[in-house]
Amino acid sequence: QVRLVESGGGLVQPGGSLRLSCAAPRTILSVFWGINMGWYRQAPGEQRELVASMSSDGATNYADSVKGRFTISRDNSRKTFYLRMNDLKPEDTAVYYCNTLNDSGRPSDNWGQGTQVAVSS
Repeated sequence: QVRLVESGGGLVQPGGSLRLSCAAPRTILSVFWGINMGWYRQAPGEQRELVASMSSDGATNYADSVKGRFTISRDNSRKTFYLRMNDLKPEDTAVYYCNTLNDSGRPSDNWGQGTQVAVSS
């Protein structure tokens, strides 16, 4: 079971940027290469939603609400995924989580603590 650790959240003004990281420090490299991964977020009182995903071969998908503003990437040598978030809006405020995805796109049951992103002036 792959354990992912999120970091990089914080408080930012509208229009600002953040880069979130999702590391898999205990995962051997050959396993990391095969990971499909998704970034999710959950705002207070809302359901958790998938905002971006990346397959092991680099294919990406984004929720309509973040297209053109968010970019998902991976650095296999560092065993880390990233979510670059530009032009942040107050509605992006949420706890952000990363998780592995199976071949059907379903997340594992292994959720981390997430990282809080707050967008406010």
